[in-house]
Amino acid sequence: MKKIQPIVFPLNLGIATIFNLIGINDNLIDNATFIYQLYTAENIQLQADNIVMSGTDYAQYSSSADSNLFAYQWATTQLGITLL
Repeated sequence: MKKIQPIVFPLNLGIATIFNLIGINDNLIDNATFIYQLYTAENIQLQADNIVMSGTDYAQYSSSADSNLFAYQWATTQLGITLL
């Protein structure tokens, strides 16, 4: 779990301040699927969905010295979220 710049959800659902990313499938060749979750400071989940990494992004991820950090940075960039 990583802290993020707060995201206000509509209809007073809450403010996401925590981003979580979990690898749920990696074929070890050319793609990986992650589930991402957005939580409030009180650990209330506001959103969750899958995101798929492939192509050159996957190649960089699989050869990265810190694949965990790479995955977080990649996912937040794809989703327009800012890590703190």
